[in-house]
Amino acid sequence: MMLSMKHNLFTNFSVTCEDNNLPGNFSNQLMSGCCINNIANTHLQTSTQSLHFSVSMATVAECLSNCCIDDICPCGFSIYSTQCGGKMFLRKLCLFSFLPPFEVKTKFYNSEMSDLFLEVQIQNTSSSTVFIQKVSLEPSEMYTGAELNTVSQAGEDECTFGTRTFLQSMEGHQYLYHFQLKQEFSENSAITRGLAEMGRLDIVWKRNLGEMAMLQTIHLEREVPGYGNMRLSLETIPDTVILEEPFRITCKITNHSDRKMKLVLKMCDTDSVRWCGNSGRYLGRLSPSSTLSFTLTLLPLQLGLQSVSGIRITDKLLKKTYVCDDVAKVCVIPSMVKMKS
Repeated sequence: MMLSMKHNLFTNFSVTCEDNNLPGNFSNQLMSGCCINNIANTHLQTSTQSLHFSVSMATVAECLSNCCIDDICPCGFSIYSTQCGGKMFLRKLCLFSFLPPFEVKTKFYNSEMSDLFLEVQIQNTSSSTVFIQKVSLEPSEMYTGAELNTVSQAGEDECTFGTRTFLQSMEGHQYLYHFQLKQEFSENSAITRGLAEMGRLDIVWKRNLGEMAMLQTIHLEREVPGYGNMRLSLETIPDTVILEEPFRITCKITNHSDRKMKLVLKMCDTDSVRWCGNSGRYLGRLSPSSTLSFTLTLLPLQLGLQSVSGIRITDKLLKKTYVCDDVAKVCVIPSMVKMKS
């Protein structure tokens, strides 16, 4: 067991008298210094590493009147013994623990366009006000990152939180970031599986203006979802389409298996969306960790937010059909020309 104490070896100055007063220099003669000795060859074992403290000089110095001695030991530990009057010893083991004032929560979101969004919630869990100086994102080498925490005001980008960067007790801010996988890594599907390193988030903060800023680093990781042997994603799709007017989407197929595929596309109509073109279209052969893109034309038949479904992709070599429903959603609006007429 380790006893945590306040590291303080400070006493009030003694009241002395002038030589011409009645006590004379009697009080000055009773004052004595103290000697602080570092305990050498100290060994500390933690859950992750073994730390060894060794001090070259066992006796640090002699504390004279109106003087003090400062000593810094690694990892916030200070072990010393104090000798007073030759026979009185005081030994302390001081542990300095540091708890950041923030509670940081991160969450990743996958979009329909294979983009990735990161939501960061920073809450001040301390009892005092904290000043946030800077929050910056450093993505890993596989991704590019962009901040989505500014709005355009009179042609200039301003922070969504305004000029107020103070966090009161239990107050929080929410930050949003956009990730995109680089092209040279997107073609290799094997390296985007499992637990992925996404980079780090640096939070620079201070409790009071004018003091030295502190840095808190959050390492970002995410579990890449499994897509099986094949994955269908969207490259382009409009947000809004006109009722009974054709629109196009561009799809991409990625082969996550370790063998070749021979793919055939079949399209099935739904009540809200009809497919334009021939069903049973041959897409070609797809090597492992490779991709191919194709364009489809659709006709919306109902107003509102409609789902794009009814895509069936068959691997002729394995004789397996992949069902791709609800791959995206589009907002269908009426034609302004028809409404005016």
